[in-house]
Amino acid sequence: MNYWLMKSEPEVFGLEDFRKAPRQTTMWDGVRNYQARNMLRDQMRCADQAFLYHSNCDAPGIYGILEVVREGYPDPTQFIVGHDHADPGSKPDDPRWFVVDVRLVRALEQPVLLETLKNKPLAALDGMLILRRGNRLSVTPVTPAEWKAVLSLEAPKARAKR
Repeated sequence: MNYWLMKSEPEVFGLEDFRKAPRQTTMWDGVRNYQARNMLRDQMRCADQAFLYHSNCDAPGIYGILEVVREGYPDPTQFIVGHDHADPGSKPDDPRWFVVDVRLVRALEQPVLLETLKNKPLAALDGMLILRRGNRLSVTPVTPAEWKAVLSLEAPKARAKR
């Protein structure tokens, strides 16, 4: 199993949108960065887990856990004329952009905020990409050690339930 961090602004698509989605599942569309696209298309597999990260908000951080339930396929929004994610240069027989389907596994009992990630002296988080200055990718890999370290920062009540 691989681990990921998937970043979205909560006003665009966040935890509450997952809760309202049928089967709390949706396609992760709109990625328009080639490096992130390659991860969606080539590396993400069914049953991989991802942190849902809210960015560009008052309290950026990790708010939930997602599971990949469908591997990479062409992003249908790239072909919809007038859609925010439309790409006139992308062709159905040679799509440029890809999506995966993800399902909300659970919300974190208490979000693990960016401030907490930055201020906790956990060696396992030293290389975490979300903590690197200037990182703007919407999809990044997370190592098993980083995954475990982040979960250790979740509310004690939530850790006891697992």
